[in-house]
Amino acid sequence: MTTLPPKVRAVLPGLGIALVIAAAATFLSEHYTAPLMLYALLLGMAFNFLTETERTKSGIDFASRGLLRIGVALLGIRIGWDQVTSLGLGPVLMVVGIVAITILVSVGLARAMGFNPLFGFLSGGATAICGASAALALSAALPPHEKKEQATLFTIIGVSIFSTTAMIAYPVIAHAMGLSAHQSGVFIGATIHDVAQVVGAGYAISPEAGDTATIVKLLRVAMLLPVILVAGQITRSSAAPGTTRPPLLPWFVVAFIALVVLNSTVDLPKPVTSLGNELSRWCLVTSIAAIGVKTRLGEIVKVGLKPVILMAVETTMLAAGVLLLLKFGLV
Repeated sequence: MTTLPPKVRAVLPGLGIALVIAAAATFLSEHYTAPLMLYALLLGMAFNFLTETERTKSGIDFASRGLLRIGVALLGIRIGWDQVTSLGLGPVLMVVGIVAITILVSVGLARAMGFNPLFGFLSGGATAICGASAALALSAALPPHEKKEQATLFTIIGVSIFSTTAMIAYPVIAHAMGLSAHQSGVFIGATIHDVAQVVGAGYAISPEAGDTATIVKLLRVAMLLPVILVAGQITRSSAAPGTTRPPLLPWFVVAFIALVVLNSTVDLPKPVTSLGNELSRWCLVTSIAAIGVKTRLGEIVKVGLKPVILMAVETTMLAAGVLLLLKFGLV
């Protein structure tokens, strides 16, 4: 019988716990229709006492960092050039503009409110791109900071709550504004944070609105690539003098880009893309569960109301900007 290397054996207990929490979160999400990432976080936080056990510590650390990077890399298989070009130039320019403006304004607001500007970059990127997945991807690419995991956790909780609220409210807003099915799809796809909630809200209006919302949302997901590259450059520029600078592109970003290129140039079989998406989802959910285990509830409570206000402003600004563009016929 083959004996596992000591490093692998050290990781297994903590990794196994994170996987069990991820499986429980998946079950609850499928049966009670609440955000999967939010369940994973809350369940993980209930097991915070495991961080005091040396036997599980290395596995939880690996799940929160190593699996995070693997899951981010596999996100690239969801993005292809055809998705970017299928709606024409107008929506593409709109998505590029709203992502850039949301992140820049968020950085400025974070600085004005006394936060590290990188929290604005993280929360603005999560709001503008694809919710919890973007928060995890950007967190992995941004420079280390003593409160980085706390900021990531808070951002994921915030985008999950606002995304679920938007899924209920935005179809009502679209109807009240007299938007067509196509316009409603653009509004839903350009504003709601998480993909699942975009699909739910879009198809609640009509099949045409659902199809349009999904494609616009995938355009936003595609913006993850340039924003991660910017985050990587921030990490390189923040390296202390005399220390080894991180690589120009971290390995998981290179893998992400490679999968985007592959998916854009080769017609990958559906089972392959489905497997990649499922593996990415499991890696990210397990990582979030591990981050939850490492987080103390008291640390989140200490943050106060200001981060909630910041994320509410980001969400409201995004929705208002897209509605103005639609009402003036600019998209």
